[in-house]
Amino acid sequence: MLDKFIFESSIALKKLHEEIGRCRRCHLSQSRDKAVPGEGPISADIMFIGEAPGRGEDRQGRPFVGRAGKFLEELLKEAGLDRDQVFIGNVLKCRPSENGQDRRPTEEEIEACSAYLDRQIELVKPQIICTLGDVATKYIFKKYGLGIKSISRIHGAIFATNTLKIIPAYHPAAVLYKPELKHLMHRDFRRIGRMKEGKD
Repeated sequence: MLDKFIFESSIALKKLHEEIGRCRRCHLSQSRDKAVPGEGPISADIMFIGEAPGRGEDRQGRPFVGRAGKFLEELLKEAGLDRDQVFIGNVLKCRPSENGQDRRPTEEEIEACSAYLDRQIELVKPQIICTLGDVATKYIFKKYGLGIKSISRIHGAIFATNTLKIIPAYHPAAVLYKPELKHLMHRDFRRIGRMKEGKD
């Protein structure tokens, strides 16, 4: 019965990602190269949620493939995890840009796209969600009725809901311009590893 449920959920996730690839809900579909649905096994216990695809992700159709992606993989190793064990995605599935430069998503873009992330969470049913950066943290905290606070105050803390645990972290890209955050992110990811093992 469980195998059938996993199989059906996998099919549903694949169809959802195909739908994302065809999406025209907002203007970002007109400027994108590829939509970036996210990736990972349907049985993933941990889901990492970032802000939005960047230039490299837009070209490849995969999340976290640039310098920030390499650092994320380093952090996953710190937590005792492999990339193929976890689900990785973003709040937005298309790159927000202006004059060729990445920019923060607007509230309208988040509203247009967030139903896709909600459905991914329903299908994957992670035990732990790690939000990467303030955009993802704000969205997930609002979704689960948690008080929204600055990422600098709550990173590495554990927030429990009825169905899962949420741990906010800085976005890996933040280290590229604030190297002093690196040791904090390593510490936070070690905690994620302990949570995965049921030790925190």
